[in-house]
Amino acid sequence: MRGYGQTDRPEAIDQYTVFHMLGDMVGVLDALGAEQSVIAGHDWGAAVAWHAAQLRPDRFRAVIGLSVPFRARGSARPTTLMPQTDDAIWYQLYFQQPGVAEAEYDRNARAIFHAGKISISGDAPLGTRPFGMVPRHGRPFRWDAPAPPLPAWLTEADVEFYTAEFTRTGFRGGLNWYRNIDRNWELLAPFDGLKVSVPGLYIAGARDPVQKFPGMDRHIADLAKFVPQLRRAIILPGCGHITQEERAGEVSAAMIDFLRGLATERVALA
Repeated sequence: MRGYGQTDRPEAIDQYTVFHMLGDMVGVLDALGAEQSVIAGHDWGAAVAWHAAQLRPDRFRAVIGLSVPFRARGSARPTTLMPQTDDAIWYQLYFQQPGVAEAEYDRNARAIFHAGKISISGDAPLGTRPFGMVPRHGRPFRWDAPAPPLPAWLTEADVEFYTAEFTRTGFRGGLNWYRNIDRNWELLAPFDGLKVSVPGLYIAGARDPVQKFPGMDRHIADLAKFVPQLRRAIILPGCGHITQEERAGEVSAAMIDFLRGLATERVALA
């Protein structure tokens, strides 16, 4: 994913549009000499995967989305629909101004990948502040709050690795994805109403904050309208946002079952 890990991290915000990402995914197939692939993604990666399957079904013959379902384009610019009050704004609005979130995130990577990951997981402690709204004044998080105990799916080695990587790269690349939300909405206008025509699988956690996004319940209920070949929509009880880490065994089993089903279908068609 562009902007993360050892990938390129262009400075220009407009180098992180959905079309740049789809080009990267097609480029991976070309580099591997693969004519087609099943594409899978989580969170922003899920959005890329859904659009890859939607716009290039000739290259992506099936799609697996974790946490984030395929979302119809909608009739309004996305940032105009995001909640805000006199005291707080939706976190994706907070991310829009370059440099603001970086100033907080870059020096608090360890807290983000320890307490932050846990706070959006199924193991979030009782009383955790509702996800999504960021105070207009003051700091967005209590960086100095005592870190909760690590759950079984998150090790100290994991936290160390994430912390070291994002300390090295900074958060700008990842945040630039959010800064293209409205631009992506504009670019996708010619494809409004186009369905995902290939087989799909959706997996999410019942405690995932994404499930509480405005209008998300409607999107998930209507998912088969936009992905007519949706095979299953699996909601894992007690699981949060870090789907493939929190429930690695169940997610892997569901993905393998989906892939086996595709193979069976291809044999039957042949």
